[in-house]
Amino acid sequence: MLLTTIFCLSAFLAVAGALLVTFSKNLIHACVYLLFCLVGVAGLYLTLNAEFLAATQLVVYVGGVVVLLLFAMMLTGGSSLNKVMSRFGLESTPLMGNWRTYLMGGVAAALLIAVLGNVLRNLSMGSSTVTEKSISSVEQIGVKLLTDHILAFEISSVLLLGALVGAAIISRPFRSSESEN
Repeated sequence: MLLTTIFCLSAFLAVAGALLVTFSKNLIHACVYLLFCLVGVAGLYLTLNAEFLAATQLVVYVGGVVVLLLFAMMLTGGSSLNKVMSRFGLESTPLMGNWRTYLMGGVAAALLIAVLGNVLRNLSMGSSTVTEKSISSVEQIGVKLLTDHILAFEISSVLLLGALVGAAIISRPFRSSESEN
């Protein structure tokens, strides 16, 4: 019953967050809704007993990508986007505190309480099989990643390095040849 509740809350959070990202007029709101969507996907991974994927989802996507998007939007001038939107007659939604953010925050809080309640219940019952199982699966993933699949691991690291260099080149300010003379 608790697993079904966690699954339903996670699925609602993921789908509602994705829909709100799609229909949001404000980029900052879209980024916050993307955060809710990715947390919902991490909850779905937890219901599938894929603890490593859930932790990776939270660390990489929620912790890295969303923060990067927020900083990129804040540093590139989100206020100019609001000026352009108001010029075309489009309204921006309030920054925070509307019913959608409260609803998504409530669902995320309920999901967190349900997951923590499940973990605490397992700990109080003395269930150590879940911990041993997750440790062995993480260990197996690490061994497979650094032995059998080392080539794919290295190729992905070179690809990420190329993306980082490309992003640095794209974000450089454009200098015309006339200003140098």
